[in-house]
Amino acid sequence: MAGTWSLGASALHTTSPYKGADDRTVPFPIINYDGDSVYLQGLSAGYYLWKDAQNQLSLTAEYSPFGFKPSSNDYGYMKQLDKRRGTAMAGLRYKYMADWGIVRATYLGDILDNSNGFTADLAYLYPFTFDRLTLLPGIGANWASDNQNDYYYGVSGHESRRSGLAEYQADDGWSPYVELTAVYALNENWNASLMARYTRLNDEVKDSPMVDASSTTLIGVGMTYRF
Repeated sequence: MAGTWSLGASALHTTSPYKGADDRTVPFPIINYDGDSVYLQGLSAGYYLWKDAQNQLSLTAEYSPFGFKPSSNDYGYMKQLDKRRGTAMAGLRYKYMADWGIVRATYLGDILDNSNGFTADLAYLYPFTFDRLTLLPGIGANWASDNQNDYYYGVSGHESRRSGLAEYQADDGWSPYVELTAVYALNENWNASLMARYTRLNDEVKDSPMVDASSTTLIGVGMTYRF
């Protein structure tokens, strides 16, 4: 059976947890494909190991654009820190769909040796359909390993000496979140979408001398054409 393609454009707005860092709005194209064996979805791609009406288990890889760019920071002492790069993550993704809702889980590891860290995510979602409008609210939590947290939020000894910030080593932690996705079918082929997520940062992140936020917000809007 042939897969389903959708093409379009979107924009993401994210708040930064870092001191002196501006919020970011990034436009990017949408290329989605869902077939019997493979899929493309936003910044991720995967190969299905198991796919039926209720279960989807896949090997997956995705690009994580989150990072820290000291040269664009507003504060002089933050400019003395090392750059934290976005990275590619790969691992397993599982989705279970039933009448009572959807369970979504991922376990990913850094494959570019930037953080050498791991992340896990577990969420519950329940869809509501109103004619052309579909709402998908959810609640979940994201876990980051000690290497993952320390790469993005730790302050090494040489960074501390350059910047004056206290040396800091982060441990692993869970960050809970709530999210909502809304999709409106304009017609048989065109869809407009809105996605929002609010994440409460774990203590290992909040305690970092690099951070002055207790939460982050992600908002995305998009338009797609389905073939």
